[in-house]
Amino acid sequence: MQGNRVKTAKVFSQKWGVITVLKGAKTIVATPDGRLFINPTGNSGMATGGTGDVLTGMIASFIGQGLEPVDAAVAGVYLHGICGDRVASVKGEHGLVAGDLAGEIPYAIKSLI
Repeated sequence: MQGNRVKTAKVFSQKWGVITVLKGAKTIVATPDGRLFINPTGNSGMATGGTGDVLTGMIASFIGQGLEPVDAAVAGVYLHGICGDRVASVKGEHGLVAGDLAGEIPYAIKSLI
């Protein structure tokens, strides 16, 4: 699956009619209509338990605030990576935990506005 992540995400989205978020280096968002988004943010320190839960919460929150699901997924993935990059710049990648990302969300949003 890791060998061709773009194809995997695209085929899965089209086959099942869903928006796919395939986490990993350069997280991929794929849509049923064939659109693909490759995220430039984030780092390897985010490969730890609970970070996917933080991402899911961010995406769900954006949907709850009125964004279309694909926009929520793309924004959530991008902002999630920004949070990870901000934490890593201070704390380093090796000690990063999911709670660090959650605590960084308001500051990351503010930095983009």
